[in-house]
Amino acid sequence: MLIKNQIYEGRIEDYTAQGQGIAKIEGCAVFVPNAIQGELCRIRIEKVGKTWASGKMTEILEKSPHRVNRSCPVGKLCGGCEFQHMDYAAELSLKAERVRQALNRLAGENLEAVPITGAPSLTGYRNKAIYPVAAQKGRAYAGFFRSGTHQVVEHPHCEILPEETQKVKDLVMDYVNQYRVTVYDESAHKGLLRHIFVRRGAVSGEILVCLIVNGRKLPHVPELITRLQTVRGFRTLVLGVNTKPGNAVLGEEFISLYGPGYIEDTLCGLTFRLSPRSFYQVNHAQAERLYEAAISLGQIQKTDLVLDLYCGVGTITLAMAGAAGKVIGVEVVEQAVEDARENAKRNGIQNAEFFAADAGKTALELENQGLRPDVVVVDPPRKGLNADAIEAIARMSPRRLVYVSCDPATLARDIALLKTHGYALKSAQAFDLFPRCAHVESVVLLETGDR
Repeated sequence: MLIKNQIYEGRIEDYTAQGQGIAKIEGCAVFVPNAIQGELCRIRIEKVGKTWASGKMTEILEKSPHRVNRSCPVGKLCGGCEFQHMDYAAELSLKAERVRQALNRLAGENLEAVPITGAPSLTGYRNKAIYPVAAQKGRAYAGFFRSGTHQVVEHPHCEILPEETQKVKDLVMDYVNQYRVTVYDESAHKGLLRHIFVRRGAVSGEILVCLIVNGRKLPHVPELITRLQTVRGFRTLVLGVNTKPGNAVLGEEFISLYGPGYIEDTLCGLTFRLSPRSFYQVNHAQAERLYEAAISLGQIQKTDLVLDLYCGVGTITLAMAGAAGKVIGVEVVEQAVEDARENAKRNGIQNAEFFAADAGKTALELENQGLRPDVVVVDPPRKGLNADAIEAIARMSPRRLVYVSCDPATLARDIALLKTHGYALKSAQAFDLFPRCAHVESVVLLETGDR
């Protein structure tokens, strides 16, 4: 049994799903942040469980050739960019291996490798930011939550965000401090401003600012708008009403204070309308590569009916429309479906239909109506497919199923379930949409011989 606060020597052998190093010490798995595979370290044990422990490196005895100095001054405090201590080659290798291990361990595959497409840029790529706000000693500030906490770490300059996004944050906080706008206190459920939401079109350059508030009004709105108008690309200011306690960022009501309440951007040659609740991949360049791979895997023909579950604002649905006979998109967020319908109109696409409903229930409904799609595309949230969706897909029996995933573990779990319905994994590849961060996207193709 390892002893808390004792220092042990161990070599980093593997990584957790979150990118922490794993060392085996006296038969116990010890999780170590900021470590790189192959390094020999001295580790102070900070927490001990029955079969695991967590610790902190106190000294690196044998340093990895992939170790680099962090470029962010608050990187360790913020915890948002988990991989700034390693070079990009090591990060890509780690992420590809994470996908491979999940598919082999949880889905019963025997893959020797999974290819990964790296990002063309490691900085300024993220087109959306959500800044929580806090106050200390009479001064309000914005930043990001420290990993595993709701402690706001002030962040003067985040490398993965565009300059315009950060300028918006600074201007809003200047306004907040000048006009004494109260900041939300989660424990007391008091105060007005909760979060600053900024979305910037990567191609259009248009900027949407949404202030999430515990109320329905903001003071001195004209003065705030005048400030924001100095930012290149600023198009609209929206008030997001969220008066409920809890961790949810967005509420259900949005009030446009300036501009149309949405922005536009171009992806895969199509123009999309984006409102605060619209799902839109945060890395534009990599999203195009990911979607192009998904479309290619579908091998869609002009006579095909394509069903896109979890369609968001219709990015994949509409990109596939040109090759298909008809495409149907399903999404639970009504505002996103409204945007998807508008996106179809503005792009002159007439063979697309969208439904605002739960993906699993709608899939069963469509299946009961005799719908037999030739290709099904799914891009679910991190929790993966629900049981209804898997059952409906199996009963509709499309010849191809293209699964876009943001979590290798739930992807592998779902593949294992789909295999019991006669599907087989034909292709798997990873895409890095979040350089320097722990998440990894992947796209796989499954086929059945039933049709």
